[in-house]
Amino acid sequence: MHKYRELKHISSINYKKEKKTYNIVSIIRLIIILGCGYFIFLFYKTNAWIYLVLFSVSLVLFFASLIVHGKVALKKKIAKNLILINKNEIDFLNNGALPFDNGYQYINSQHLHSYDLDFFGDNSIFQYLNRTKTYIGSKILAELLKSSLTKNEIESNQEAIKELSPRVEWRQKLAVFCEISQDNKENYLSLIKWAKKEDNDVSKFTLITSYVSPILFIIIAITSYFTNNTNLVSVLVTIFFINLLITLLYLKKIKKQIVGSDKISDVLKSYSYIIEAIEKEEFNSIKLNDLKAKLNYNKILTSNHIKKLGSLFSNLQNIQNVTGAILINGLGLYHINVLNSILKWKKTHKNHVDAWLDTIGEFEALNSIANFSYNNKSFVYPKINNDSILEFKDLGHPLLAKEKRVCNTISFFNNNMVILTGSNMAGKSTFLRTLGVNMVLGSIGSPICATDANINPLRVIVSMRQKDSLNDNESYFFAEIKRIKQIMDEVEKNNCFVLLDEILRGTNSEDKQQGTIKIIEKLISKNAVGVIATHDLKVCDTSKKHPNNLVNKCFEVEIKNNDLEFDYKLRNGVCKNKSATFLMKKLNVIE
Repeated sequence: MHKYRELKHISSINYKKEKKTYNIVSIIRLIIILGCGYFIFLFYKTNAWIYLVLFSVSLVLFFASLIVHGKVALKKKIAKNLILINKNEIDFLNNGALPFDNGYQYINSQHLHSYDLDFFGDNSIFQYLNRTKTYIGSKILAELLKSSLTKNEIESNQEAIKELSPRVEWRQKLAVFCEISQDNKENYLSLIKWAKKEDNDVSKFTLITSYVSPILFIIIAITSYFTNNTNLVSVLVTIFFINLLITLLYLKKIKKQIVGSDKISDVLKSYSYIIEAIEKEEFNSIKLNDLKAKLNYNKILTSNHIKKLGSLFSNLQNIQNVTGAILINGLGLYHINVLNSILKWKKTHKNHVDAWLDTIGEFEALNSIANFSYNNKSFVYPKINNDSILEFKDLGHPLLAKEKRVCNTISFFNNNMVILTGSNMAGKSTFLRTLGVNMVLGSIGSPICATDANINPLRVIVSMRQKDSLNDNESYFFAEIKRIKQIMDEVEKNNCFVLLDEILRGTNSEDKQQGTIKIIEKLISKNAVGVIATHDLKVCDTSKKHPNNLVNKCFEVEIKNNDLEFDYKLRNGVCKNKSATFLMKKLNVIE
């Protein structure tokens, strides 16, 4: 918290400074513009060459002021965004505010764990973690939360996240560049589509003409001026119109390049800032250096390649300024040259664009988890094993406030399933979510909410919530059976960590009991590990048949002072106390 307040204070000072500089440069630029107008007026009035010289100097100063103005505007924007980034983190840590994208677009009810564990949507794991600002960063973070990684991949991510976590200023610098890019799905897909689309080259004749014609135009113009040969003027006019005709022949091709690219030059410029920040940073971890290595190409910085493309798009868009386009293309086929440069750039770099943008997304995703690590210094990075061991000490749900969080210790060894019982509101579902969320986080390289942990990165599969589907004419019960079938198919193929919450609710109690027992026995036979929560105490007797594979655990409730008291502490054995009848009597539902 102190770090964020400090950075917000520094950014506020910088913003005021840059805002003041910005206003001064704006005034100077206005004065220069007025000076240009005044000197050209004096030149036409007096025909004194000194005013033409002063006009030329003013014009140079004006263009220089544009460059300075742009740099100061960028610094001001950076400082303003840094204030907001740190304010958001302070608000988040103080009162749980979540001014971050919730990833609603990534909700998939068919996914094996993300839907049931509320990984996306309001107050979700994604929203809690997410600090991405680009489309590809958001997408890669979402994919990471839905993925299954190997032991080596997890440990590689852990190393990278540990390195990034304390680098708050650098992470925020990258976040600012991503923010000011105003990147979105449309811009990203437009760029990818453009890179993959095949284009015909500019013909050699046209290309030679584009190089020769401006030189020829200048030579003839100078000759005409010094020789007073008026016949040469008609030659100049002919060259001018031939150039315009050639430009018109390529106009459709030029317009195809700039369709949908009205903002792409600004986005590309921001991409270049992001990539440049990565290129300049020194890393120690293998993962980060491997990502950085993807940006090495032909011994020229990728940021310069991207910056050049942004400038080329910006220059090509100038063709929409009709008066200027007629002049510069008539004199020297300017936009033909720009088109050729863009097509040449594409031919050279088109196979690398995906990897470059993915690198930005990978860094954003890792930075998000590193930010999560920085904000939760008490969380631990679990040890990763391939020995079918799962151990959690003082495990809690990361989204619950520390003062409200109740932590529990649990271990799973080999083919070990837990049958979990407890009355309603005792904490069974929350505990299942706690296990699932931390398993997924630990299996992507993130720290988890525990004081110690040792996990095998098993594939997490969950059935905690189903719903009727009117569109598919599907009942709740049938939707649940389909989900269980999906789970059973998965445990046939992979070693899985299974979480089931009160399954088969859509059938009668005897059918439900027998079905639940059969499912437990099937999971055991497939070497699955996990927890199945149930209200049916008869199901707990299954542990007597499989003492080496099943264990009973529970959450209890006590009635004190005519009220229910939950401690949410995990205990061994089967729950004994019941709360439903008591609660209905207390609320006068029954007598």
